[in-house]
Amino acid sequence: MDLFEYQARDLFESYGVPVLPGIIADTPEEVRAAAEKLGGVVVVKAQVKVGGRGKAGGVKVAKTPEDAEEAAKAILGLDIKGHTVKRVMVAGGARIKEEYYFSVLLDRANRSYLSLSSYEGGMEIEELAVERPEALARIEIDPLVGIDLAKATEIAIAAKFPAEVVDRVAPVFVKLYEVYTGEDATLVEVNPLVLTEEGDIVALDGKVSLDENAEFRHPNHEALVDTGSEDPLEAKAKKLGLNYVKLDGEVGVIGNGAGLVMSTLDVVSYAGENFGGVKPANFLDIGGGASAEVMANGLDVILGDSQVKSVFVNVFGGITSCDAVANGIVGALKTLGDTASKPLVVRLDGNKVEEGRAILAEYDHPLVSLADTMDDGAAKAAELASK
Repeated sequence: MDLFEYQARDLFESYGVPVLPGIIADTPEEVRAAAEKLGGVVVVKAQVKVGGRGKAGGVKVAKTPEDAEEAAKAILGLDIKGHTVKRVMVAGGARIKEEYYFSVLLDRANRSYLSLSSYEGGMEIEELAVERPEALARIEIDPLVGIDLAKATEIAIAAKFPAEVVDRVAPVFVKLYEVYTGEDATLVEVNPLVLTEEGDIVALDGKVSLDENAEFRHPNHEALVDTGSEDPLEAKAKKLGLNYVKLDGEVGVIGNGAGLVMSTLDVVSYAGENFGGVKPANFLDIGGGASAEVMANGLDVILGDSQVKSVFVNVFGGITSCDAVANGIVGALKTLGDTASKPLVVRLDGNKVEEGRAILAEYDHPLVSLADTMDDGAAKAAELASK
């Protein structure tokens, strides 16, 4: 889960990372009031989960509350790379002397943490990494040791910070790493980390990504979810404990096991080429030991998608027995009643396949048809969706 800048700022502050004061606002009038409260020069910053805000006109300096209000009128509603600005943060101004870059992230390839830092911040770090890779220090972090003051000093020296700055930035690096581990993050980034004219180190702009697999340890993270932009079907599936991702096609897909579901997406896409380019509408993995209730919940989510024209249930019975899946389908159709108006193609194989097929045959629902193979089922579902 990616956080908005203001959420990252608040996290930083709670861990003792030096930040500027900031107030969130949703209207130009609220922005003016925030600017009056902060006093002096402020910066009105669009709150969207995408980079390039400054270039897109989403960050404006305001010297007076009136200027801040006008800036808000220009920023609110602005489209930045497909993200509409609905909220801004009014941040206190700073007299910047120098700009730096620092981040710590999960290095999946090496199964460790990685620190990226540079004495040159304030620009697109991707451009710096390509054009001048020597200016970006890459230091592996042992998760069992982490970043203490000695390691932070090593990072700062590797990033070519002058000696007089090293002692100032190193303690901030330690605090940022505490945010990273304390919140189970996969990324903590500050760009820029600045040295002010007064000699203070301040995290001016932060980006934080949290590991959703660790949510059980952080009940407070629920308050950080952006419910306003969250897809309602994905939100519903998440509450039901389903592994669901919405796509742009017309054939709903349910399977047990991520590998089988991904293969099913490919087969449906291939079959759909013969029926006007029909494509999968979602990824939904009911898991290896899914119950009838989980099957019913999955169908409920998929059939609630207006984009779906047909559903392909592709299950290989292993831990999940096919009779449990069949009972789940029957139960879901009974629960949904007349709202279930889309055809279902079901392919069952493996553990208790005959029992599962017999249950569906006996139920004899007009919307349900059986397929012997995955290819046959995908072709049938694509054909039904095209009609």
